[in-house]
Amino acid sequence: MVKKTASIEEVLAAIEAARDKVMADEVKSLTKLGIPKAMAYQMIASRFHQKVGNQEEAEPDPFEGGNPTTSWEEIS
Repeated sequence: MVKKTASIEEVLAAIEAARDKVMADEVKSLTKLGIPKAMAYQMIASRFHQKVGNQEEAEPDPFEGGNPTTSWEEIS
């Protein structure tokens, strides 16, 4: 039995392609519900921590540890 190995670049490309497909499917579903396409892109991008259009910086996730002084009381 021969094991096939993949490079890190191939794995990352596959993950990014899967993420892009999921995002596109979700945008399509939201537009079917009547949500404007631009708003749907923003909603989905915020879930996947992506920048959209002229957006400067996505809002930081309080659970990612970017701000060690944030307490649980401030988050809730």
